Amino acid sequence: MESFGARLHRAVAERGPLCVGIDPHPGLLARWGLADDVEGLDRFSRTVVEALGDRVAAVKPQSAFFERFGSRGIGVLESTIRQLRNAGALVVLDAKRGDIGSTVSAYASAYLDPSSPLYADAVTASPYLGVGSLAPMFEVAAAHGGGVFVLALTSNPEGATVQRAVGADGRTVAQTVIDEISQLNRGAEPLGSFGLVVGATVGDTGHDLSTVNGPLLAPGLGAQGATAADLRTVFGPSLPSVLPSYSREVLLAGPDPAALRAAAERALADCRAALAVGD
Repeated sequence: MESFGARLHRAVAERGPLCVGIDPHPGLLARWGLADDVEGLDRFSRTVVEALGDRVAAVKPQSAFFERFGSRGIGVLESTIRQLRNAGALVVLDAKRGDIGSTVSAYASAYLDPSSPLYADAVTASPYLGVGSLAPMFEVAAAHGGGVFVLALTSNPEGATVQRAVGADGRTVAQTVIDEISQLNRGAEPLGSFGLVVGATVGDTGHDLSTVNGPLLAPGLGAQGATAADLRTVFGPSLPSVLPSYSREVLLAGPDPAALRAAAERALADCRAALAVGD
């Protein structure tokens, strides 16, 4: 199967550098005039898919907002993933899973094995039990053309306590994560399949992203405070690898599909302008 990195590279070339999150939290459901129940969740998700699934490069459902409704919510997530894939969008499941041994292997099977009903093109993962603990995810992803986005420098202020802590070798935890993911992508063309999550709100990172050779998922744009122009400060010469991600900024335009599309088009135009600087 074609690698996730190659498929993402092509999707961005064809549809533009934009990922849109599906974050059906109670406030957004209410804003759309929907009940905070499984039916509202399903209606919200279907509307986003119908409006954007055939035009954005990637869509990022946040698993927790589906999980809170139990098995029926997971059923909606499974359906949403299928609909997105049928519409041609790459699915990045935002689950931030991390564990060791057989447990992380089970997560890998759940999200990255094509036989699973939750199979996505890529999944987000937490490296704080050690990047090596995620090896089963990397292996299953590589076997089935999937991807893994590993947390590195996140938008939440609490993250810096761990991510910027300095180890015995003088590197921060974040730089260690960056370097280990870079090793996994060595030699991959046109783009590696193992990416990093680097928040668009973090400013000048003080970290070296130049050898990652994989996608850099940049959440935090729009309602979380960052603008597309901030991507230049955060990523500098690594801008060509950035996949900007918007959620509420686009979703607040709903429930009208045309308004959702217009919001996504505005976000994409801003991202194109920011990422084109220096071309």
